[in-house]
Amino acid sequence: MIKLRLQRRGRKKRPYYHIVAADSRSPRDGRIIERLGRYDNASENKELTYDEERIIHWLKIGAQPSNTVRNILKHEGIMYKMHLMRWGKSDEEIEEALTEWKEAREAKSEDDTSRKAQQKELLKAEEKEYKKQLEEKAAKAAEELERKKKLEEAKAKDEEEEDEAPKTPAGEIEAALEKAEKSAEETKKKAEAKSKEKEAEEEAEEDVKADAEEKTEEEEETPAEAETKEEEPEVKEEVEAKADTEEAEEETKPEAEDKKQEEAESDEEDEDEDEEEAKAETESEESEEDEEEEKAEAGTVSTDMNANEAIDHIKNTPLEELEGFVPEDEDRVTVQRAWESKQSDSE
Repeated sequence: MIKLRLQRRGRKKRPYYHIVAADSRSPRDGRIIERLGRYDNASENKELTYDEERIIHWLKIGAQPSNTVRNILKHEGIMYKMHLMRWGKSDEEIEEALTEWKEAREAKSEDDTSRKAQQKELLKAEEKEYKKQLEEKAAKAAEELERKKKLEEAKAKDEEEEDEAPKTPAGEIEAALEKAEKSAEETKKKAEAKSKEKEAEEEAEEDVKADAEEKTEEEEETPAEAETKEEEPEVKEEVEAKADTEEAEEETKPEAEDKKQEEAESDEEDEDEDEEEAKAETESEESEEDEEEEKAEAGTVSTDMNANEAIDHIKNTPLEELEGFVPEDEDRVTVQRAWESKQSDSE
């Protein structure tokens, strides 16, 4: 079987190829039937020359191209021309179809070139942006290094100044501590003195208030004392007059004494009777007051007293007398607890 393939020629690392028609059983660089063209893909222009008529002749006879030769023939439009010829197209139709195919291929190649150009431009723009970013990072790093160097230099200067500065001896430190302690004690003393002055002022104000209250009480009591003082000279005059009359009577009427004594004894008896009557009246009045107090206590309720008074009354009075003392509306818990404890104790 005849085959269209490439035959290697040239030197080492600089080859070129011949497009040949050869027997498929012969080696690659062996005997050939016919040379149909030349293909050089090592050069920049990728040189390609071929005999189109002879290639079409061998294809019509039934020669089979290799994969590489088939791709070359497709790219050149020979395979497309063979299809058109097999379909029975005329020469004019074949030429028009080939021209259209070539124009479409060129337009496609232009698009490919434009896309490649755009891709190159994008790559260049990206490279520029990347370089800018690197430069900015480098500038920031340099600034940080300078700042760190300045800080280190400043720290070193401060340490040198501290080392060069004269150190305070222990005596000066102790003196400073003593001064601080003395100042703290003085502040404490001042604060205590101020607190004492405030207490003295408060005591003085309380004394002034107490004196004012005492004066008000004295002023309230003075009218009664004035009345007693006014009555005292009159009583003294009466006593003196009585004493004079008694002396005159003793001197002049010794017999009248016996009569007076009898009258005095009778008067004393009358006075004793009056006193007994007065005592009986007072006792009856006291009993009536006690009964009234008991009645009042019996009628009183815990809500009429404050909590302490109600609790004391519950504790000091027997349970029998406390009936109704704690009403239902009593909401004070302490009174209710005292009442419950009283009931539990009695049980």
